[in-house]
Amino acid sequence: MIDTRKAIDRRELGFESFAEVLADAESLAAAERRGALRATGNWQLGQAIGHLAFWANAPFDGYPPMPRVPWFMRFLLKLWKNEFLDGSMPAGMKIPRVPGGTFGTESMATDEAIGQLLVALARLEAQAPTVPNPAFGLLTHQEWIKLNLRHAELHLGFFHPEGEGG
Repeated sequence: MIDTRKAIDRRELGFESFAEVLADAESLAAAERRGALRATGNWQLGQAIGHLAFWANAPFDGYPPMPRVPWFMRFLLKLWKNEFLDGSMPAGMKIPRVPGGTFGTESMATDEAIGQLLVALARLEAQAPTVPNPAFGLLTHQEWIKLNLRHAELHLGFFHPEGEGG
């Protein structure tokens, strides 16, 4: 297993829309079909895209049972919220006491995962979740969108179509 907190071989992405996320995912899927995709993280492409779909749906469908974020961490996360939303998400963060450190990491065919992501992002674009985020609390619609854009940048950045990044 790669310690993704120390991974330096990642694509720098800056998504402004869900259309850009989906276009990048499709481009990566095409590279995967050609056998021209290199991963610098621990997951397969379908697994990473399925993970993005899972977390885009979670505030609508319900979050899985997880440990409550301690009050002082929630306070600090709210202070850092704009850094996450306007900057980038750090790699290698794990939810304490959750096997594997997160949810929604089941193995999945890439095309199936892209289909799920398409539906999840369309839903999120059309309406804001009303359930508070476990780390940041209540978010505006634009903040939910930014959070999911940064999340996609994080995970899709671990994949390189042939000819990129060495």
